[in-house]
Amino acid sequence: MAMSTTGIPLNAHPRAKQTPRLRDVLLIGGLFVLVAAGLISLAVATGWQETLEQVARLTWPEFAALLALSLVNYFFRGLRWHLFARRLGLPTRVLQDMRHFLGGFAMSVTPGRVGELVRMRWLRRETGWAFERTAPLVLVDRASDLAAMALILAIAVPLSAAGIAGALPVVALALAAAYVATRPRLLSGLASAVYRLCGLWPRLFARIRAASRSLARFSSAPVMAGAAALGVIGWLAEGYAFYLLLMWMGADVGFWSAVAIFVFATLAGGLTGAPGGVGGAEAAMIGLLMLEHVPLEVSVPATLIIRVTTLWFAIGIGFAVFPFAERISLRARDALEKH
Repeated sequence: MAMSTTGIPLNAHPRAKQTPRLRDVLLIGGLFVLVAAGLISLAVATGWQETLEQVARLTWPEFAALLALSLVNYFFRGLRWHLFARRLGLPTRVLQDMRHFLGGFAMSVTPGRVGELVRMRWLRRETGWAFERTAPLVLVDRASDLAAMALILAIAVPLSAAGIAGALPVVALALAAAYVATRPRLLSGLASAVYRLCGLWPRLFARIRAASRSLARFSSAPVMAGAAALGVIGWLAEGYAFYLLLMWMGADVGFWSAVAIFVFATLAGGLTGAPGGVGGAEAAMIGLLMLEHVPLEVSVPATLIIRVTTLWFAIGIGFAVFPFAERISLRARDALEKH
């Protein structure tokens, strides 16, 4: 039987389907329909004609610009994933890591985004590395996102006119989560404490403790500074897209206010635990825009458009890349088995 470099039989894992499971597709589609229905209901209640007029103000080149800024975000965060992969010691290339990163977006709208762990499956097939060895990538990537968004929010709120009352707790919680997720001893101790408290899922907590030991590779100042810079650039690009969208729709709330609203809503949506922050992020965004005296006939379509060009655009890219990532990883696994 062919063995991986970790001593795990390479053919011990069943061949996975080459497309996301039907259940995941139905979940994603159902969430999109529910959120769209809610936003459309708001638009109808506040004046359908006015909402359509606001949407019509957005031209196709402007819509393309919003998508391009989202691509900037995905590109810089993909580079950060490659930085972490190389730091961990994975023998992967830039395009290979980009394929894994983008393909994982297909599973973004799963509870806690656990579906994105499919990236670990691809890495296992292509490199032979077990889940325990690659899991730190997920932890440090998520922690870097939290840290970057918290930094942006901490800068944007004082410079903006938006009065976001809950910004400080959200910033503190995001930074605390990022800190814990990048401290090996702290994360391992926390996992042990939670396991002693609940007594459930021993294998899961054992994996978390094993994975936490590799986090020390990412704790150096140059690595964390580079990761933070890439994350800040990426998320600022989408915040700038939200600012442009509001300005094009006649609601210029100012650059830093738009950035603060976008980042806060994204973080708040994620903290709700809902898949992809769906529902919570939209509600927070509309509510904060109302506090900035943006009418519903503008805030509702603006929220729908920015979520389509950020979250749902990412999911679309993920679905496009996913089959290629599956096929390539399966071929790589077959090649490893032959050797």
